[in-house]
This record gives sequence, structure tokens and C-alpha cells, in this order.
Amino acid sequence: MLPVFGHLNPDTDAIASALVYARLLTRQGTPARAYRLGDLNFETPFVLREAGIEVPEVLPQLEAGSPVALVDHNESAQSVSNLADLTVTHVVDHHKLGDLTTVAPAYLRFEAVGCTGTLLWKLHREANVSVEPVDARLMLSAILSDTLHFRSPTTTQEDRDAVAFLAPVAGIGDVETYALAMFAAKSDLGDTPAEQLLKMDYKVFPFGDPAQRWGLGVIETTNPAYVFGRQGELLAAMQAAKSQDGLDGVLLSVVDILNETNRTLVPGDVEAAVVQAAFGVDTRDSVADLGERISRKKQIVPTLEKHFAPQH
Repeated sequence: MLPVFGHLNPDTDAIASALVYARLLTRQGTPARAYRLGDLNFETPFVLREAGIEVPEVLPQLEAGSPVALVDHNESAQSVSNLADLTVTHVVDHHKLGDLTTVAPAYLRFEAVGCTGTLLWKLHREANVSVEPVDARLMLSAILSDTLHFRSPTTTQEDRDAVAFLAPVAGIGDVETYALAMFAAKSDLGDTPAEQLLKMDYKVFPFGDPAQRWGLGVIETTNPAYVFGRQGELLAAMQAAKSQDGLDGVLLSVVDILNETNRTLVPGDVEAAVVQAAFGVDTRDSVADLGERISRKKQIVPTLEKHFAPQH
């Protein structure tokens, strides 16, 4: 069984794509099984319940040389700790190529679309493989999640075409109502510990040369007031993560899904200086208003990469 998994701190796309790709590979003659690398956010269990799917198991420790397939990521900092010792045979991803290396030729599918789910829809069509209703629901859910129901600047026409195709197959008549139900589930944060809120959608990125390591978290919600009501706890959790993980900086973007705005928590002077230099935005009371920059992949990470790029 070929293990298939998404990134650390998995979101809906990471989990749904692992499930769908494992099933597609199996149907094409390569027995595969989906796994996860961490705890789920609040949206993904809702999606899995609606689809009648069990939560994938955590990836077990794999022996060196074991073949694996990656979805929705390709950078070592976002993957299993011993990725360099494993044999990557397949990658399906919509992010930039990171530090991935392979010991043998691998199947690689990268495209600049809003979601890995869109690529998996295309793979079904290209292989002339029918899309099963449960897989249609998973792919549609992933696309709605990653594109914030087409609000994100990462959205492409192919993402819209995929949803139009998948919705009737999945038996979802009102896509907008379903998307709002997903976002409501994601926003039901309750008494979740601040440390968990920080890490629900959180990735570590290397910037510059010599590289600095920055933790970039995102909370996408329809109720940002709840998040800012816990600002002190979250700032403390960010400082703790920075210290424990030996990071140079940590930022946490609170994205208002419905109003398409980003107010970012900034825990210290180092982060505030970088935010001002990179984005031209001042920090007030540990909050920087990043306006309509709601995509970490397209609007936050590239800006920081440019800021930290060596000057010649």
C-alpha cells in the first residue's frame, strides 16, 4: 500500500486530496492508502461527516526507502520529519516547488490553480476515470475551502469549472449554502486552546540566505471578533512557538472570510519591523491591517520572500 498524505497541520485540501488520490491510484492499479500528519481543523471533520468518511489515521513511522505519495505540499519543512529518507514516487500540488529531491524519477503534477482538488478532478478526466459521488464531494469541499468559495486571489477558472462539474455529481444543489456551512464549522472555535488555534493552519517557511525560519499561521473565520477577543492568549502562544521551535519570527493572519480582509497578529518588535518593511504597514496594539491580502500562498509568502531576498 502506497502511503498518500498532505502537509503538517492539515487543512481540508490536504485531507480530501489524500483520500481522493489514494482511491484514484488504487483504481488505476497502484494500491494506496490515505494518511494524515496531524490534527484536523474544525472544518474538515464537518466535511468528512457530510461525506460519510472516517478520519484517516496518522502516518506511522516509515522505514528508510519506503515509497510515498505527496499531495498539497512538497517542502520538507511541511512534511514528515524523515522525508529525505523516503522514496517520493508521486507529487500532486498547487504550490511552488520547494526543496524536494527524489532518488528516482517521480510522477510530478504541479499547476497554478486554487486547490489540489482541482488537479485531482483534472486527473480523473484525463484518465477517463469516472468521478464517484463521495470523491466529488471531497474535491468540491477542498476547492471551496482553499479558494474561500472563489474569494481568494488564487482562484482560477479551472477551479470554478471543477465545482460546476462536481456539485451535481456530489448531490449538492446549493453550493453557496454548503460553503457557508463549511465556513460556519471552521469558525466554531469554542474554547480551543490558543496553542491549537495558532497551529490549525500553520506552516514554517525559510526566507533569505542565510535562511531565516518564520512560522506563518492563518485563521479563516466568519467571526474575527471572537479571535481578537483572545488576542492576549494568541500572542503568548506565538511567542512560545517562536522560542520552542527556534524561529526568527511568527505571524498569525486572521482572515475575515465574508469581508475578505486580513488583520495580522504581530507578537514583537522584530515581526513589526519586517511587516512595516515588507508590506508598508505599521503595527498598532500588536495588530497590522494587511487589507485584502487574504492568501498566504499568493500574497503573504511572496512578499516576505522578496523582502528577505539577498540584495546584490
